[in-house]
This record gives sequence, structure tokens and C-alpha cells, in this order.
Amino acid sequence: MSLTSPAPAAPTPAAHDADQPRERWFVQRPKVYAADVHGRFRRLKWLALAVLLGVYYVTPWLRWERGPGIPDQAVLVDMVGRRAYFFWIEIWPQEVYYLTGLLIIGAFGIFFATTLLGRVWCGYACPQTVWTDLFMWVERKLEGPRTERIRLDKAPLSARKLGLKASKHAIWLAISLVTGGAWIFYFNDAPTLLREIATGAVSWKVLAFAGLFTGTTYFFAGWAREQICIYVCPWRSFQAAMVDEDTYVVTYQDWRGEGRAPLRKSQSWEERTAEGLGDCIDCKLCVHVCPTGTDIRKGQQISCIGCGLCVDACNDVMAQVGRPGDLILFDTRSNQVAKADGQAAPVRLLRPRTVIYALIILVVAGAMAISLALRPTLDVSVLRDRAPLYVQRSNGDVQNAYTVKILNKTHEARTYRLSVEGLANADLSVASVDAQSGNALTLAAEADSVATYRIFVRVPRGAATPGSTDVTVLARDLTSGEIGRHRSVFMAP
Repeated sequence: MSLTSPAPAAPTPAAHDADQPRERWFVQRPKVYAADVHGRFRRLKWLALAVLLGVYYVTPWLRWERGPGIPDQAVLVDMVGRRAYFFWIEIWPQEVYYLTGLLIIGAFGIFFATTLLGRVWCGYACPQTVWTDLFMWVERKLEGPRTERIRLDKAPLSARKLGLKASKHAIWLAISLVTGGAWIFYFNDAPTLLREIATGAVSWKVLAFAGLFTGTTYFFAGWAREQICIYVCPWRSFQAAMVDEDTYVVTYQDWRGEGRAPLRKSQSWEERTAEGLGDCIDCKLCVHVCPTGTDIRKGQQISCIGCGLCVDACNDVMAQVGRPGDLILFDTRSNQVAKADGQAAPVRLLRPRTVIYALIILVVAGAMAISLALRPTLDVSVLRDRAPLYVQRSNGDVQNAYTVKILNKTHEARTYRLSVEGLANADLSVASVDAQSGNALTLAAEADSVATYRIFVRVPRGAATPGSTDVTVLARDLTSGEIGRHRSVFMAP
């Protein structure tokens, strides 16, 4: 009889896997409880928020007189009338290239600002930042400072907690509703739409879009918050690639702050210096005030939106402990390296990328301004019938049919003289009740409208060149003398 114990059975693969820690594919991001802070950057953010929200909510109510029968809303995208109005500028569907120009200016404007000041757009002017800042202000006013909000979330459900949460979300929804409603006003006459909403005569399409914008505002600013800036927004990646060593960004002066350690009451700064400690007392207030929860002391990170609130928080702490401010500040990387060596780097605002971005903005803006100043008030488009290519009449004449559209961009009715160049002995006629014929036609177009006519062009037998002949259709404004042209062809056997 053996006294030895039997060898333990080899663990099965399943049992072995169960003993190993499983890799987590998703780690829930800790909720950011941003603390309140005071200082020059916080005041600048409040100013930006007030101005931007004021412009957003007030603009649809501004009026601009354009004449009878034309909307007098200063800024309006009239989907029904197929127009876009911006004060004295009126954009037609054929002029969509102006929208392209605005997008180019906006994109390169952000590139230019980023190259100079980092993610300053994200920190102060981005709609996500502006509305999130407003929502967080409401949260702080109702639920209290950062520590109280943390305790409230950890506390069990009670009547007080339910009341505070319900009040907060009700105000958030109200702000979101006003936000979504204001956006709809940009696409409809604001006073008229407001009356329709008040009387219940508003269409379901308007309500659907208002609900969509309300829901997205509530979700993005109330729930997603910093995760939009960190994970969703594409600008974060673009802007990170545009920052160089001469870009002013929020910077922690590690050469001065490290090594960091809490400040003991009995400890003097001479003793800290002797111990190899720096000015950072590791209070973490710079992290607590950050709306994205970024610790700037770890260096430049893609989650930093460049708002500068950590600068305000750190300066306040440095003043309390009797140390110089700007341990955290807006500075360039090259200047930080120079400061660590007791020197100072020159400011380089004019760099290849800043010059290129500025030139692109100036060129596109200048081209748009010149185009707007010189753009015609008359436009002609011609579409020739393709089936049949031509008609040979019983007397041998060859006839082509065209659809002619005369675009009158003025605010008064105009009369035009229509003719064809490049085709000898051509006779024109218009398909209408009071049909005209001759080598030219007199056509009318109402104010701010497109007049469409079906025109027949006939050439006598023997005068038509076989095949395709290039022609030009001209419309002359009999009031101003302005001429609109459009090239086409005349087909003959």
C-alpha cells in the first residue's frame, strides 16, 4: 500500500482560462466632476459663451428690408424659395460655390488659429464646448460644488436626490428645446413660425427637426460631454497634427514644478528645494477644474481642449502658498526648453504654415468678395431638345427646339431681348399664346425669379450647315443693358 498521495489531475483548458484574468475590451471612463474656478480664462470663457449664445439666439429675429414679396429676415435659408439670405447678400442654388468658399475659409481659419494657439477653437468657440459649459453651470448651481456632486451621486436614491436630478434634467431639456427651436428659425420666418407654434398650426416636419436638434443637444451636452471632444470629434486629430514647437498651448513647466509633493505646514520652501521638490504641491486642482479631466502635468495630450482653466486654478494655488504664478501657462515648447536652460526663445508667429493658411484665407475671401461685387444680375441657361435632334418642316426649313431659362436676380420685373449668334437667317419663335417670331424675341421675367420659355429656332432650307453648328444664345436686359450668354449647338441633316 503506497503512502504517497495521488498526483493532482492536470487542469483542463477551461479551468486554466478561468484562473487567468480576462482582458477587458472596454473600460468605462470615470465621470468628470469639473470644479468651479475663477480667473482671467474663466472670465474669457464666460464672455465667449455669452456672445456666441447671444448671436445664435438673436440672429433669426434681425430684419433686413429687401423689397415687396421678398423675405425680410436678415439671415435665412429659404428651402421653399430656394434662396439663402445673409443681410444684403442673396445666394441662389446656382451659386452654391459660395458655400464651398465659406467652408474653406472656416476650415483654414481653424487651422490658422490652431497653429498659433492650439485647440483654442475647441476651448472657447466650439458649439459642443459652449453648450456643455452652460449645462455644467446649471449642474453646479443645482447640485453644488464638486465634492457635493460626488457625494450626491454615491448617495442612495432619496426625495432630495430625485428632486435635484429631475430639476437639472428639466432645465437641460428646456435649454435643448430652445436651442433646437432657434435652429429651425434659421430655415423659416421666425415671427411666422413662432405664431404657428403658439397656435398649434406648425407642421410635423418642423416639429420633427426641432425634436431632433433638441435630442442631440441634450445628449451631447448633458451626457456625452467630454467624450465627444476626446473620441468623436475629428478636429482633435487634425489639430494635433498642426501643433508644432512654436505653437502656444497650455503647458506645465515641469522643470519648475517637479518633483511634486504635498506642502507640509511646517515645511519651508527652502527645505523643499533642499529636498529636490518643486513648486507643484500636487493639489490636483488643475485636474479637477478641467472639463475633460486631463492632467496637464503629464504633458501634451489629445484630450486637452486648450481652455486654460487649469492655468486659473494653478495661479490661485500659487498665490495662496506664496509662489510665483504661471506654473501652468500658455507657452511654446521651444520657449519651455529654453527656459529650462535659463534662456528665452523668440516668438515665431510667422512660420511657413501660418503664412500658407493666412494666404489661403485671404485668397478665397478676396475671390468671394470680388465675385459678389461683380456678379451679374442676369443668367441664361439653355437646354436643347435631344429627341428629336431636329425637325425638318414641309417647306424644307430645319427647326431645333430649346428650353431657355432667364434668371432675373434683381428685385424688379425686367424685359429682355433674346437672340441667337452664329446662325445666319435664323428665325425665332416662342411657344405661347401670344406667339412671337423674328430674328429676336422680347421676353419678360418677374422680380427675383426664373422665367422659362420654350423657343424654336428655324433656318431656311439650304442655309443650314449639315451636322452641328456652334451658336450662342444672348439675352439683353432692356433696362440695364446687361447681357447674359449661353453656348449651345444647332443640329441639321
